[in-house]
Amino acid sequence: MTLPKLIVFDMDGVLIDVSGSYRETARKTARLFFDGARGFGKLPDPLFPLKDLAELKHTGGLNNDWDLTALTLHLLFALVKTPAGPLSADDSPDPEETIRRCDVSDLADFLNASPRPLMDLLDRYGRRHDPFVTSCYQGDVDTGNRIKRIFQEIYLGRPLFTVLYGDTLPQGVPVPRCYHGEGLIHRENLLIEPILLADLSRDHILAIATGRPRAEADFPLDRFDLRKYFQLVITLDDCTREEERIFAECGERISLKKPDPYMLDRIPCLIGKGFSECYYLGDMPDDMQAARSSKTGYRGVGVVLSSADPENLRKKLLQAGAEQIIDDYTTLPGIIG
Repeated sequence: MTLPKLIVFDMDGVLIDVSGSYRETARKTARLFFDGARGFGKLPDPLFPLKDLAELKHTGGLNNDWDLTALTLHLLFALVKTPAGPLSADDSPDPEETIRRCDVSDLADFLNASPRPLMDLLDRYGRRHDPFVTSCYQGDVDTGNRIKRIFQEIYLGRPLFTVLYGDTLPQGVPVPRCYHGEGLIHRENLLIEPILLADLSRDHILAIATGRPRAEADFPLDRFDLRKYFQLVITLDDCTREEERIFAECGERISLKKPDPYMLDRIPCLIGKGFSECYYLGDMPDDMQAARSSKTGYRGVGVVLSSADPENLRKKLLQAGAEQIIDDYTTLPGIIG
């Protein structure tokens, strides 16, 4: 009897086109973070090209777009003027008051002049860490993480945001505070034809390993009726639970998010079925590194279907260990065999 093959998909940029949702949310969040600062009206809208943001994401070590947004703000703050020099994490109990004391005029001039401002700032300053940005990226939405709160308001929109976080934040602060439009999650589109998933699922074992939280993974699975094709879905929540278990037992804080292969190596244990070969389809270098370092022996397949710069991404995926690159899903059955 011929054993099936295990085919694991990342979600963002692989199953789901997020160029108009997560990436655009990161860009809008970065701009709204400066709302109220002196010179805010001079900032370009959009703040920077999506291609520039994609190139920053491809530098690796950014498991989700919250981290990408935070890094973006760390870089942008290199050109923000404050009345008394660099801001400290304890500079003000109210981050919005701190922002009002900032002047972003020089930043606006730079953004308006540079075609790739984020990568220019990265080249100039490296992965700098601004203490004020760090202070705004602590905890979760309901415990004072201002960057994540703005991001989630934009990405989810009010109905989904309130389902996950309620109508008010601590101290009775109403939400939304920064964004009142439709959630950009509704802009997401399917990258793969359901008929192909149906064909693959008849002969093989399909699963998902994504850095999305469970609730945000559930939305496209239900919206596009995808659950029936996948035997297992592993999310950020599964990594977080295991990280907390290890901390409780050993007192050690570790990260099991990609490029760590935890999610990939966990899938065969949970499926409990035999398979002949295993593949991981991802769109980021971290995905390919996770496949390459897995104990299970995944073969990394890079996906460049929705990239703003597919040729650059192709090179980075190959450098990270991808064995194959696909820009058209009609080639996938031939790769799987």
